[in-house]
Amino acid sequence: MIGAVARFAFGWVGYCRTDTGLWALTLPQPDRPKALERLKELAKGPINPPGGLLDRILLDELEAYFSGRPASFADMPVDWSGYTPFVRVVLAACRAVPFGQTRTYGELAQMLEKPGAARAVGNALRKNRTPLVVPCHRIIRADGSPGGFTGGREWKERFLALERQLG
Repeated sequence: MIGAVARFAFGWVGYCRTDTGLWALTLPQPDRPKALERLKELAKGPINPPGGLLDRILLDELEAYFSGRPASFADMPVDWSGYTPFVRVVLAACRAVPFGQTRTYGELAQMLEKPGAARAVGNALRKNRTPLVVPCHRIIRADGSPGGFTGGREWKERFLALERQLG
């Protein structure tokens, strides 16, 4: 794995990637040691220093996002290995939700032609190890409330508010 931690306006963010694409991205942490600790949990192996185009693309997009500018992460490939086929399909569909917009769990299930699978969609999103790049925070409950988020509801609400402000 190749990875690093970097400081942004919201805190320290860690990432690691393979030659295929982004493997994991931490949510902002209060300090560098916590970001490294969380990154090591996600990487499940040694992390080598970055230095390629993919690293620059990711860091530039994260800088834009955390500085309050729209970011798409569209040019950042994701390494989907380790996910079940259903989780991959859900995460790929989630990735298509544009910046500043939301979809409900049910709408995402409908997009996948799996009506009634809102709960399964939510469970699949819980496995997302690349938040922001795969913007699972943009998926909300049918009643308009945020719903769950691996990093905590506060982060989900913060990201949604930031995107509403810019979108």
